[in-house]
Amino acid sequence: MAFKLPKEVAMDIVQAGVKKAALPVNKTLVLGFLAGAYIALGGLLAVRVSGAVPNEVWGSLQKLIFAGVFPVGLMMVIIAGAELATGNFMTQPLALLERKIGVNGVFKNWVLAYLGNFIGSIFVAFFLAYMTGLTLEPVKTGDVVAKMPWAAFIVNLANAKTALNWWEAFWRGVGCNWLVALAVWMAFSANDIAGKIYAMWWPIMAFVAVGFEHSVANMFFIPLGIFVGNNPAYVAFTHTAQGIATQAPVLKATWETFFVNNLIPVTLGNIVGAGLFVGTVYWYVYLKAEKERSVRFSKAA
Repeated sequence: MAFKLPKEVAMDIVQAGVKKAALPVNKTLVLGFLAGAYIALGGLLAVRVSGAVPNEVWGSLQKLIFAGVFPVGLMMVIIAGAELATGNFMTQPLALLERKIGVNGVFKNWVLAYLGNFIGSIFVAFFLAYMTGLTLEPVKTGDVVAKMPWAAFIVNLANAKTALNWWEAFWRGVGCNWLVALAVWMAFSANDIAGKIYAMWWPIMAFVAVGFEHSVANMFFIPLGIFVGNNPAYVAFTHTAQGIATQAPVLKATWETFFVNNLIPVTLGNIVGAGLFVGTVYWYVYLKAEKERSVRFSKAA
């Protein structure tokens, strides 16, 4: 399986950053929408296949199943083509450090891709996960609703994510996007589709299984939890004997806690994880050092 060396990857990512900075506003927004939707679809898949697995019985297997299928979102982003802000938190600093783009080229791409990601994530959360009834689907015993496993799962997830303190959310964001940026980097190194898929799967599975925080994924998970948790059918179920017995959680997450407790610190952590620990470090190792050698050789000549 052919692959590129790290220095070649660094050079390719610089060129990718230049192309991203040159994208028109409308195309960046559309591609950002697609990336948010793709990550959200991966999240919906993860909820559907793991939400009904009782963790009190299977323990961390539920999380492993969730993590094992979630990477399909990034696969669609990289292979089909889309603008994912968390990946661009790595590409744009590399191009900036190489002086191929300016600061405007960084923030233009980041802001537009991030906005598109948010719209795409919310679209999938509301229309494809909530309005379809997939997350509110009950498990019945006869005519009685015995469980609402997917609803309880996503509400519990939203509650947990918004209950983190600021620094917990920030550092989980750092760890997450260090791995996500490495997944994108490794995908660049592969020359075929199979290689890209294999390279991406492991780091993405790892960040999800560990419990790190991804800002774009949370644009799907937390709003979906808020939509579901406020649904009259779910609220009524939480107050029944069955709901109490199955520990269906009452929604505690709000739009305010979504933005203040999670999205803001996680986004900042994602920028540091990708921009510093991958983009800047690999620029320093593979590109800055090469420039310095070239300067020394030219002076010696």
